[in-house]
Amino acid sequence: MRSWRRKKAKDKRSEWFFNNGSTFLQELIADSNGISNPIRFFSSDQILKATDRFDPSRYLSRHRFFTWYKGVIEDRPYAIKNFTESSFKGESLREVYNDIVLSARVSNQSSFLKLLGCSLEFPLPVMVFEYPENGVLNERGGCEDGTSLPWNVRLKIAKEVAVAATYLHTAFPRIIIHRDIKPMNVFLDKNLTVKLTDFTFSVSLPEGKSWIKDRVKGTFGYIDPVYFSRGLVTEYTDVFSFGIFMLVLLIGRPAVFAGSSGVHCNILDYVKDLQERGETVEFVDGSNGMRLGQMRMFLELALRCCEKKDEDRPKMILVAKEIKLIERSLDC
Repeated sequence: MRSWRRKKAKDKRSEWFFNNGSTFLQELIADSNGISNPIRFFSSDQILKATDRFDPSRYLSRHRFFTWYKGVIEDRPYAIKNFTESSFKGESLREVYNDIVLSARVSNQSSFLKLLGCSLEFPLPVMVFEYPENGVLNERGGCEDGTSLPWNVRLKIAKEVAVAATYLHTAFPRIIIHRDIKPMNVFLDKNLTVKLTDFTFSVSLPEGKSWIKDRVKGTFGYIDPVYFSRGLVTEYTDVFSFGIFMLVLLIGRPAVFAGSSGVHCNILDYVKDLQERGETVEFVDGSNGMRLGQMRMFLELALRCCEKKDEDRPKMILVAKEIKLIERSLDC
């Protein structure tokens, strides 16, 4: 009886491997013309042992569509990403393979979490990444354990995410739009260097094109209003999300939070309302008066990124340059 069950489980793993493997290769060839960074294939036994069969005690971070685990394979720690099977059916399955393919394409860039391998012996592929020693940012732009980060670190994080987004927008013949820039998709390594991740909702624009029309995807509070109302995905879709990300880093509040009256409000409306009433916007780590000028410049740039009309927003390459100038202003 046991041998029959073992054979049945083995047959199931083989079926998953065949289905996932063929789809993965199709997506890889279609996206990169067969040119991509090599990745290692892990067995289901290795993944299950590393995560203690996906035990909650191994959580690094939980999201609606996937969960991150810390796992050790051959004495090396990894960040292991397991997709929620019920969230991906039919056409949405492409989003899983999209994440693998695009993660592989940017793995040589230091601003992205490096994809090292995956396992195809599950209903959905399980992705294996380098391990980020300082974890993931929380919804307030601080550490996952609730520890607040000092302003100079938050500014550095903004700069490095801007550089990563600029790379996606400029390094390839087909512009890559991330579509979900937010703190929870930003990991930090042992040196607090940014590792942007999660290409589940990302899209590559047709070569020579600056937009496509698509269903609205992303995280509430970070979605570009132009994209939300018209379904148009452009590089400015990321610029708006990044502007909200900047506000979260600057103020230390989630993108959407409960106001004093108990009604939920978004951080952009909160800041604009304070400004219209002539009230002071309270900055994180704002007691350090030497940096208030720097923070005000950062706020002004964030609001420009969040302009209603996309043509009024700067491109990511200009945003990255301006943040570098703001960072250097400490020396003045």
